[in-house]
Amino acid sequence: MTHDPQDSEFDLRVRAELALAFEPGQAPAHLLRRTPLLARRHIQGSIGALLLLVTGVGGVLAMRPPALVRDAIEHEYYERTLRGNFMEARSLLKHLGLGDRQIVPGYPQLMRPCEIDGKLAYHLTTFFEKGGMVTVFAFDAPVKLKEGSGWWGNVYWQVVSSREGKPLVLVAQKKKALAFAQASLTKPSG
Repeated sequence: MTHDPQDSEFDLRVRAELALAFEPGQAPAHLLRRTPLLARRHIQGSIGALLLLVTGVGGVLAMRPPALVRDAIEHEYYERTLRGNFMEARSLLKHLGLGDRQIVPGYPQLMRPCEIDGKLAYHLTTFFEKGGMVTVFAFDAPVKLKEGSGWWGNVYWQVVSSREGKPLVLVAQKKKALAFAQASLTKPSG
C-alpha cells in the first residue's frame, strides 16, 4: 500500500484499521446507484416492440371495412366466375335506384338476388370498358352503412349512396373501375 508523504502516523493507523474492518470486494448494495426501471435496455426494447405491435394492429383494424362490406367481398369472391341473368333488368334497376334508366350500366355479366349476412341483396356484376369489372350490391331492407372506401381482401371496395339515397356496396379489383361505377350509379354532380 502506498502512502502520501504528508500522511501522519494517525492517518496511516486509521487507514490500516479501516482496511481490516471491511472485507475487500464489492461495496454494499445499498451504497450503489440503482438504474431506473425504464432506463434498462431490455425494458425499453419490450416497450418499443409492444408499441409497434399495438400500432400495427390498430392500423389494420382502422382500415377494416364494416362487417356487411366484408361479407359482400367474400360473397363476390365466391361468385366471381358466375355469369347469367337470374332476374329482370327493370327490377334490378329499381333496386339500384336507377328506375328511370332503360339499360343496366356497363356490360352486365351477372344479375341475381342473393343473401348476404341474412339480408336480401341484389347482385350486379358488370364490365366498364375503360374501368374493368365491378360488382354492385343493393340491399332490399334498409341498412346502415357510411360512405367510405378502402382495400380489403385483395380488392377495392366503396360504399356510395344511390340516387335514391340507399347505400350501394361496390367491389372491384381495379380502383379505377369504382370511379366508373360510381359515376353511373350516383347523382350527377352539378
